[in-house]
Amino acid sequence: MTATLEPARVSVVIPTYNRAADVRIAVASALAQTYPAAALEIIVVDDGGIDDTGQALRREFGERIRYERTRNRGVSAARNRGLALATGAYLALLDDDDEWHPTKIATQARLLAERPDIGMVLTDVERTDQSRRTVEVFHRRSQFPVDGAVISLAVRRPSFIPSSAMFRREVFEATGGFDATLPTAEDIDFLLRVALHFGIAVVAEPLTRAMHDHHGLSELPRSYRDYVTAVERFVRVHHHELARADRDAALFAAYTKNLRGYLWAGDVTGAARIAAGAARHARTADDRRVLAVLGARLVKNTWARLIRRPTGRR
Repeated sequence: MTATLEPARVSVVIPTYNRAADVRIAVASALAQTYPAAALEIIVVDDGGIDDTGQALRREFGERIRYERTRNRGVSAARNRGLALATGAYLALLDDDDEWHPTKIATQARLLAERPDIGMVLTDVERTDQSRRTVEVFHRRSQFPVDGAVISLAVRRPSFIPSSAMFRREVFEATGGFDATLPTAEDIDFLLRVALHFGIAVVAEPLTRAMHDHHGLSELPRSYRDYVTAVERFVRVHHHELARADRDAALFAAYTKNLRGYLWAGDVTGAARIAAGAARHARTADDRRVLAVLGARLVKNTWARLIRRPTGRR
């Protein structure tokens, strides 16, 4: 008689900060998974919030979750603390304003069990507004059309939604988790470091629901600079592990993607700097066409600021 294999233990890490109402929804969706409850560990790390998150979670979920409160150090430090506490073979992230469909954990765990070459599994994502109405669906296959070694794809489009990810414990141990020195863009930094050494697979189903534009750090102008900084540093540190074409593509994509943000934030000097950087790494006719459009926008924006500048009295 063949013995039934025990399901792998899955640890769910939920960082939270002053979102007692939202985090209750996130925790409830983690506890409502079809994956065996005995194999699920739910860890909530309160990043020094001052609302009643702890009381609300204890009142509603009791011993079904582990709640830890730390001093305020940012979401990356909170995630890393939860990952360090986790005991599961598989680790899943869930932000406090996001939620999961009931089959997410089971689907990702099954894929990891079947594919030892894969270190991390991502799902499609329903992006929602603050009323939790679906706005759009992010189809991961547009980013990663194939599974496996995808670093050449990741550097060109390093978009990462932590709540959609499940990965092996070895991934956390090898990468050290999230960079707590980055106020934003810590997610793409983590994705790139994982993709460099581990296979990544996609579940082409919208099993994650992520709130968009919740007045978080990712909406601040600082995020444009952090995004560029994260990609520049990754390329610099891992220069010899990346093909020349991938290095150029990574920097060109980072510069052109964020140049619009610099202009929107009114940082013409920063925009000019990264426009020059994009020009240095342009390699194709399409690249040059993109540069021409963005260059014209930069000139227009600069001129508009100059003519609005007040003149001194004679």
